[in-house]
Amino acid sequence: MTSSLLLALLASVAPLAAAHGHVTGIVAAGKYFTGYTPNFQYMNPKPKVPAWSAGGYGQGGIVADAYNKIDIVCHDNAKPGEAYATVPAGSKIDIQWSPWAESHHGPVMDYLAPCPGDCLTLRDGSGLKFTKIAESGLITPGPPSSYVWATDVMRKRNNTWSVTIPAGLKEGNYVLRNEIIALHTAGTVGGAQNYPQCFNVKVTGGGGKGLPGGGGAMQLYKPEAKGIVFNIAANVASYPIPGPPVWKG
Repeated sequence: MTSSLLLALLASVAPLAAAHGHVTGIVAAGKYFTGYTPNFQYMNPKPKVPAWSAGGYGQGGIVADAYNKIDIVCHDNAKPGEAYATVPAGSKIDIQWSPWAESHHGPVMDYLAPCPGDCLTLRDGSGLKFTKIAESGLITPGPPSSYVWATDVMRKRNNTWSVTIPAGLKEGNYVLRNEIIALHTAGTVGGAQNYPQCFNVKVTGGGGKGLPGGGGAMQLYKPEAKGIVFNIAANVASYPIPGPPVWKG
């Protein structure tokens, strides 16, 4: 075992022991791309991956007082990935999360933002305009003993979430933003936990449709919004998924 790899493994033990969740990798067009971890700083050469970097492994949730700050875009202190995952329009990307806590029920959402040129040269995600392309929230209503959420579906699929790139989307460089909102403490303002994760994707073979403008991630949510403040400790009949509507493409 090389010394750089040994250091990386040792450095990973403490943060992962207290982990909430992060994306460990994605599969695009049949090719696997590992997710980012700060362990990369101990490796020589450092891996170049599509995943955006995130301080603290991207493990903890982003809470409501940071909804208007840069950390909500792609997680804390995130910087652009140094590679692309190439994917044909109309195909799916499988997003593989670390083991997700069963108690952390909530919605899963996916956004795309076009890069103004090369995503790799962005300073951060503050200027990106995101359009929601998929969402899933409450699947089966009921009491806590039997209700089913999007996160439950993800867990049963080996902690994997799949999103389809719109078939009509024009070719280009994009940032894919996958996000889970954990609602286990969301009964009061400030209790929801957002887990955004970003990846550079190069879309090929598209139908020529551009995304409809979108908005900055720092304008997506309000701390007191329905679906952000939500009690899941009682019977749940319906759930308003927060954020903008899904673009149908």
